[in-house]
Amino acid sequence: MSTRIDTASSHSHHIETVTAPGKPGIHRHPRHAVVIASGGLDSTVLAYWLHARGTQLTLLSFDYGQRHRVELRYAAATASALAMPHEVVDLSALGRVLHGSALTDSGVGVPDGHYTDETMRATVVPNRNAIMLDIAVALAVVTQADAVAFGAHAGDHPIYPDCRERFTTSFAQTAHVANEGFLPSDFQLVVPFLASSKTDIVRLGAALGVPFEQTWSCYRGDARHCGTCGTCTERREAFHDAGVTDPTTYAVERT
Repeated sequence: MSTRIDTASSHSHHIETVTAPGKPGIHRHPRHAVVIASGGLDSTVLAYWLHARGTQLTLLSFDYGQRHRVELRYAAATASALAMPHEVVDLSALGRVLHGSALTDSGVGVPDGHYTDETMRATVVPNRNAIMLDIAVALAVVTQADAVAFGAHAGDHPIYPDCRERFTTSFAQTAHVANEGFLPSDFQLVVPFLASSKTDIVRLGAALGVPFEQTWSCYRGDARHCGTCGTCTERREAFHDAGVTDPTTYAVERT
């Protein structure tokens, strides 16, 4: 039994899918993918990319007590635009249990600055992606999906250990073992942006016609993007570097 991880080239609008190092098998585009949809740029572009290739989608979002749960409205808008089902799982109690993160603990401030700054460690929610991916795999079993997809990208690697290739490779293998006989033998964990930058993702989204105004990045979760937190800074720079018009209204504009 082979475990496949789909990753991506970061060189152009075209996303080239390849198998993980040392993993045999010919790439097969998924028939039905459960997509972890946060409402952000990465997961929204991922959904549009899969949809453009004829993949049936089930979008899966989580309320884990995050202060920016406004993002769930944007995930719902993507599901509506693509006419695909959308499930929201209530894990809001995690906000109480997993205290100490700026995303779930009101006593911890959201840091400003660049996304890769050391201060962004305050935004780590312990084991968040593994928790979400476990539920996504279970939903794949129930819906008979042959893939789970999520939008981790190269810019995530310095801060978030559960966005690195070592994690995704290990998780895909574990998913097969934990669900042997229930998942399709060709089940894949699709992580096409793992080697791509945020700028690459914006370029791809523009080529796909993604409505960027229907995405949310800000970790503060106010009425508008704050314009200063790490994710707002990364978002703004990605649009600028990609040469794509940024439709976002920021509370603090660039000076």
